[in-house]
Amino acid sequence: MARSNRGRRPAASAAVPAATVPGAAHTAPESSPALPRVSEGVEYRPLGDLAPAQQLFSFAAAAIPPAADVHLAWGAWLPGEQRLVGALLMEREGPSAMLYGPVVVATVDGEREIASLDVAAQLVTGAIEESAARGVQTLFARPQGLDRIWIRYGFIPIPEGALPSALRRGPGAGLFAYRGGSALWTFRETASGARLAR
Repeated sequence: MARSNRGRRPAASAAVPAATVPGAAHTAPESSPALPRVSEGVEYRPLGDLAPAQQLFSFAAAAIPPAADVHLAWGAWLPGEQRLVGALLMEREGPSAMLYGPVVVATVDGEREIASLDVAAQLVTGAIEESAARGVQTLFARPQGLDRIWIRYGFIPIPEGALPSALRRGPGAGLFAYRGGSALWTFRETASGARLAR
């Protein structure tokens, strides 16, 4: 998980405003079939504008796909402040998709510290449900130190060669994949490209 932490109470610079990133395209991805949810005082919902997520990823120095390639954007908000504290993006190519994030900013809501790992887990849950509703068969993700979350949700470590070429954006350190919650897979390469099969 790309994460930023500047102490228990983030300084003003740690807040991620909803202003547009200068010169950055921030077209919203297609409409989402999922409904917003609230857990532990944090609201999770699809992003109608990519600008806050772009700023969050930039603040955490995390990799982010071009705005035009973002198929899904899922965010975590503090309802009272309407401030984005976490985001996860998805780039899709046919039946496969790559997750970017989750990126979570360490945050205090009043006297209560928001658990960053809980926010990350909720964002992954939303991405899995959304991708299934959109017909995505295989989800890929980079570890980012979140191995226990990926494994909890049925992701398994796989070779780098399993990642479709269209979803490769530079070198990566490790790769996880998810397909319908099943870990009973075999890895097989085909002439048309690498793929995963159960």
